[in-house]
Amino acid sequence: MAYVNTNSIARKGFADRLAYVKDAVLTAINQRRVYSRTVAELNALTDRELSDLGISRLGITEIAHEAAYGK
Repeated sequence: MAYVNTNSIARKGFADRLAYVKDAVLTAINQRRVYSRTVAELNALTDRELSDLGISRLGITEIAHEAAYGK
């Protein structure tokens, strides 16, 4: 009977797994920074500027989420 392991991290050593976790954490930190920066920049705009861009204040977090994490 054949067995196939689809978990790519299972065959790697401790250093590889640690590097994978480090990359995942750094990616999450960078995504959060993009989210926070986008929210701050959009909140700094006036209502008129947001209106010119077609954005309402209620949509700022949704736009920031899409900018950081994609759809």
